[in-house]
Amino acid sequence: MAESVKAEEVSAWYGKKLAIRDVSVTMEARNVTAIIGPSGCGKSTFLRSINRLHEVIPGARVGGDIWVGKENVYGKGMDPVKVRAKIGMVFQRPNPFPTMSIYNNVAAGPRLHGRGIRGKDMDDLVEKSLKQAALWDEVKDRLKTPSTGLSGGQQQRLCIARALAMKPDVILLDEPASALDPIATFKIEELLLQLKQDYTVVIVTHNMQQAARVADNTAFMLAGNDLVGELVEYGPTQKIFSNPDDPRTQDYITGRFG
Repeated sequence: MAESVKAEEVSAWYGKKLAIRDVSVTMEARNVTAIIGPSGCGKSTFLRSINRLHEVIPGARVGGDIWVGKENVYGKGMDPVKVRAKIGMVFQRPNPFPTMSIYNNVAAGPRLHGRGIRGKDMDDLVEKSLKQAALWDEVKDRLKTPSTGLSGGQQQRLCIARALAMKPDVILLDEPASALDPIATFKIEELLLQLKQDYTVVIVTHNMQQAARVADNTAFMLAGNDLVGELVEYGPTQKIFSNPDDPRTQDYITGRFG
């Protein structure tokens, strides 16, 4: 079930270095939210804060609150592993498990988390996840073959299927098409438009045309002179790209910097 994501004054550190400061934004359920901004402004740091992946880095920490629906991801007693199971993550470069078959890549998460799904139920889950990721028709006759035999675009969709198999509320994608060719990129973008019918989707992208094509809402982040990333502006994508409130947003979108 899709849930909204609400960040309240989220800051993140790498050791003593402050990376992002007081980011507050509400990302609506069943929408695609794009996060744009120049390199080094904290887009990926903020994304990784949503599912508590940031704190995996030694010395890294997060301040503030992030609500997924009515649950505070950083609330007392929250299990980070369970948080990550409910908030799927797809990284910049496709990272299927290289020693596993296509089938086992999708089944790995439910097995690891002890979901007790076996036999035909697992077959059905794998099939459903691959269909949701628009990959089933391309791989249904070779489910037992290594995932490394897939193209880059197919591997990225397999990683999306792997996230979907956990039945998440939210799907985070960190520049999922940056390593792909235009045709594979188009397939990923088409897929995002399908996924938002059932999930809350948040995507970091350097490609502003991509944000304009797929995102309902867009957040623009920027690092100031102190090199700390902040949220400059957030709103409907059409408004952000055609009539932003902040001149810095206008400068970035028109290519004057970044």
